[in-house]
Amino acid sequence: MTGMRLGLAQILSGPDPQANLRLVEENTVRAAEQGAELVVFPEATMRCFGRNLAEVAEPLDGPWATAVQEIADAAGVVVAAGMFTPADGGRVRNTLLVTGGAIRAAYDKIHLFDAFGFAESETVAPGEQPLVVEVAGVRVGFTTCYDVRFPGLYTALADAGAELVCVCASWGAGPGKVEHWQLLTRARALDATTFVAACGQADPASVGDEVVGNAPRGIGHSALVSARGEVLDTLGAGPGLLVVEVDPGELAGVRQAIPVLANRRF
Repeated sequence: MTGMRLGLAQILSGPDPQANLRLVEENTVRAAEQGAELVVFPEATMRCFGRNLAEVAEPLDGPWATAVQEIADAAGVVVAAGMFTPADGGRVRNTLLVTGGAIRAAYDKIHLFDAFGFAESETVAPGEQPLVVEVAGVRVGFTTCYDVRFPGLYTALADAGAELVCVCASWGAGPGKVEHWQLLTRARALDATTFVAACGQADPASVGDEVVGNAPRGIGHSALVSARGEVLDTLGAGPGLLVVEVDPGELAGVRQAIPVLANRRF
């Protein structure tokens, strides 16, 4: 089993999909120059929350997704980035595009953020199917933001062969929310005994932007967590790029020492 070099691009997306596409290109090139094979961007990379999502939603073969694919192909990497695709009834799907080389995949967010006074389900339709994709010899599962509060999805991804699970988020700010993010990402790594790569939107306050309303815009603190629940590397609140090594060869020893998947009764 070989390892993989992974880039976590903690950007601060705005309302303009084209400007956000330039952030994708800039960070993908930088990550590839540091040897990354998979470059992960946050939820809502295409457009930040708090704006009309339906007016920018497009299919996976539309111009925005095609441009991301071209960026990934030009850099020789796989890119995962949050976008919005059309759904029935005027709603959209909160979609993670995973593209580059021979990989053309997508994950629609299953658990919608109807919490802390926000009602994502009013404008977003839920997905149904988990996703695991092999990237550079590593089996990678994908989740989105509020999904991280649901352990069953992470153990299901581990059952499907995931060695690394990415959670792409635009986490809502508020009292204790950074601690929730850190606690939940570490707990899910322990539940599934996988690496967890947590990539969030940067905190708008870190660059002096004011968030109007209760839309979740990000808190930063992207991190790589080991299968033992250890934070291996992390960013702060502001925009940044973290390039880290993931070695799935470590998982066998962890799963022997902490056999929670094998010992489950329910």
